[in-house]
Amino acid sequence: MRTDFSPALARQLREAHAVVAFSGAGISVESGVPTFRGADGIWTKIKPEELASMNAFMKNPALVWEWYAHRRTIIESIEPNEGHRALVRMERVVPHFTIVTQNIDNLHRRAGSKVIHELHGNIERNYCMKCGRTYRSDFTVNKEKMPVCTECGGLVRPDIVWFGEMLPEEEWEASVRASEEADLFFSIGTSAVVYPAASLPWIAKRAGAYVVEINPEATSLTKDADEFLQGSSGPILAALADEMERCRREPSTDDRQRRG
Repeated sequence: MRTDFSPALARQLREAHAVVAFSGAGISVESGVPTFRGADGIWTKIKPEELASMNAFMKNPALVWEWYAHRRTIIESIEPNEGHRALVRMERVVPHFTIVTQNIDNLHRRAGSKVIHELHGNIERNYCMKCGRTYRSDFTVNKEKMPVCTECGGLVRPDIVWFGEMLPEEEWEASVRASEEADLFFSIGTSAVVYPAASLPWIAKRAGAYVVEINPEATSLTKDADEFLQGSSGPILAALADEMERCRREPSTDDRQRRG
């Protein structure tokens, strides 16, 4: 178990009142969720505009639904990993703990996290393009009968932010607020290249947060982060959660001195 955290980070683990965990594909790849931009990523095999855009959906909605149904099948067979579970443990001991995620796999919620802002949507949700009614993913997808809204008859689409679309306003504004209010900000398994989401670590840092990047490889954020913990997110987050739980259970040095 890793215990070689810097004194500055150890203090944050002990004292931070507001913590944000900003997660990208790297945290879920350890569960077996395919990435998008890695060497074997999805977009090295398929052009985004062919399946993940409004133009693609309007041109051939059956094909796009078939693609997302296939991805749901894969994700439903996957379980949250120790990184997801470690964040749940942190949430239990930190007064204000927020997850902001670029992932659509719902693994944070399935692991047990409560406060989650999903910037790119959720593959387990769908909504009507006409009236906005939300649906779960229990639609029969075939070329003869496309999912339509039971209220207005509008076409139902996956609740995913496609290429060329804006982030959901409420989720984005809540993510910015949490980042501005954070004492400690973790950037976990994200390439830091997809904007505007990638700006959140810098927003947090400008507001005074202690920014920690957790990633197997350096990114554009690395040089500006207060610390770079290199490696797989699961074991690192588990060790951080262990230390956070330990030091928040034990009285601080100041407390012991006062009692003495």
